[in-house]
Amino acid sequence: MFTRTFIRRLATTASREGVIKPPVQLFGLEGTYATALYSAAYKTTNIDSAFSSLKSLTSAIKQDSKLKGILENPTLNAEDRQVVSSTLSTLAEDKAVDNLLTVLGENNRLSLLPKISEEFGKLHSAYHGVIEATVVSAVPLESKILKRLQKSISGSSLVGEGKTLQLKNVVKPEIQGGLVVEVGDKTVDVSVASKITKLNQILNETI
Repeated sequence: MFTRTFIRRLATTASREGVIKPPVQLFGLEGTYATALYSAAYKTTNIDSAFSSLKSLTSAIKQDSKLKGILENPTLNAEDRQVVSSTLSTLAEDKAVDNLLTVLGENNRLSLLPKISEEFGKLHSAYHGVIEATVVSAVPLESKILKRLQKSISGSSLVGEGKTLQLKNVVKPEIQGGLVVEVGDKTVDVSVASKITKLNQILNETI
């Protein structure tokens, strides 16, 4: 319901021109909203304008603990949500983002705004030919290892010709060792935790 309403409101030309295919596939509720916003901004305003507006909004939210608390309050009634979304709209400099705020308020999803902004950032980067990649490791990786990974991943089919790779290292001790490489909507998991899980599955099937 919310997806159809959102796309209809943000991209009135969708039925005539078709929904714009995003440069990378996103998942989850925040990914759905971000993708719908991408399609709307592509047609009605522009991707850079929407990205800039979202960054300004999320920055304002981070700096205002009271506002952040209000957005995360699940008990707000419809009238209060409308007031909050209207207040945020005064900070939005992009029509597509303004419409997004209205829809989020109506669906009690204003708390998702920071995550939607993060997901939209991936679409914005990909739109400009920059592919974001994350290398998850149990301990921080040395710069020389990251450079080797950057070179290897950049030359692989995961990135594609003419694209620029933006690599970051995220530390998660729970993977126990090895690496998990996430490039766009693709994941290569060679972590120790993953191998243990697969081994347990095999053992359980054998038993």
